[in-house]
Amino acid sequence: MEKFKALLIEDVDGKVTSGFKDLTVDELDPGEVLIKTAYSSVNFKDALAATGAGKIIRRFPCVGGIDLSGTVVDSKSSKFKVGQEVIATSYDIGVAHHGGYSEYCRIPERWVVAMPEGLDLFGAMALGTAGFTAGLAVERMEHNGLTPSSGPVVVNGATGGVGGIAVDILSGLGYSVTAVTGKSDQDSYLKDIGASDVIHRDTLDLEKIKPLARETWAGAVDNLGGDMLAWMASSIKVGGAIASIGLASSFKLNTTVMPFILRGVSLLGIDSVNAEMAIRQRVWERLASDMKPQHINQIVSQIEFDELPSVFAKVMKSEMKGRAVVKIGS
Repeated sequence: MEKFKALLIEDVDGKVTSGFKDLTVDELDPGEVLIKTAYSSVNFKDALAATGAGKIIRRFPCVGGIDLSGTVVDSKSSKFKVGQEVIATSYDIGVAHHGGYSEYCRIPERWVVAMPEGLDLFGAMALGTAGFTAGLAVERMEHNGLTPSSGPVVVNGATGGVGGIAVDILSGLGYSVTAVTGKSDQDSYLKDIGASDVIHRDTLDLEKIKPLARETWAGAVDNLGGDMLAWMASSIKVGGAIASIGLASSFKLNTTVMPFILRGVSLLGIDSVNAEMAIRQRVWERLASDMKPQHINQIVSQIEFDELPSVFAKVMKSEMKGRAVVKIGS
């Protein structure tokens, strides 16, 4: 096989750099499944890794891209056949194992999911790690007892990839969703993808968060951490749940135990990296059926492989809306 293009992240004299390089299959990491990559996507974690803004990469050099979809071109696994469409996200992909920003990827079979009926190669990456994370959050909250009749649900970071897909999924399942955003000009967009109401973050007094505020939300999806998560915790209804997904604002949480012991609020940690394969397969099947977003075309945009570095800069400056799907192969 001839050489192919990949975005390689390297440590050069203590500085993290990334750029396109030509690789061969022999230079890929071990794995039973060789995939011709069709699409990947841009997640916040990808931008942190490629720019060196976060200590994400655990091994240099490493091809970036924490998720991918593609077609099996060689397989030493009894589970996957040549010509089969597959998805691979999370685990060590793109951080300690060559990832999806490559025209070919070699992945361990235990990290690979067969494409569920109802999704295609593009649709799988329109969701990607962000969609899987949002789906896992909904799955966990429903397991905790959340239903549309429980009351309204709030989602912060709603113009981002995970937040937008969470709004879309929840509204499609019949929930009344309030979106919280720091972008005051995105009300129409958020309502178009399913939000019934929009709260602007600058209207909240996050310096005076009560231990227990008025019971408002039956469930919450938190992408930010910090004071926003504390505000959510104080206003969750009795028996409600918060799905803690991200720390885009802060990894700290300054709150009290009162919501948890006086209202029975559950704080659910959402770990999409290490989710067991049985759960991973179930969530992907639901993302292709009852949890399939209804407005995904309004949330995602497609970029060419060569455009990838410029998108990282936009992500780091919070200039991105929704998700960017990267077309890797023909």
